[in-house]
Amino acid sequence: MAYCRKCGANILEDAVVCVKCGCAVSDKTGGFAPQDGKSWVTALLLSLFLGGLGVDRFYLGYTGLGILKLVTLGGCGLWALIDLILIAANSMKDADGKPLVKK
Repeated sequence: MAYCRKCGANILEDAVVCVKCGCAVSDKTGGFAPQDGKSWVTALLLSLFLGGLGVDRFYLGYTGLGILKLVTLGGCGLWALIDLILIAANSMKDADGKPLVKK
């Protein structure tokens, strides 16, 4: 199983177009294998223990948001809690739009 690079929807390996968003997803134009994404477990642990310092956002590739989260100490904890919930629910994607991979 592969995923659409644009919307993250599951697509068949030989699909040419994503049925959810219409994006071209052939191997040459944007599909990717599930193992290409960042680890869900790593993101969850970083968010749980170091989320107030923005380490989870740095890991996912959001450097600017990681710095902002670091300066505000996780939005006084609220932003860190929201990110923890989003990662736990597997609703957050990395900076390239890839879903987190449960390895």
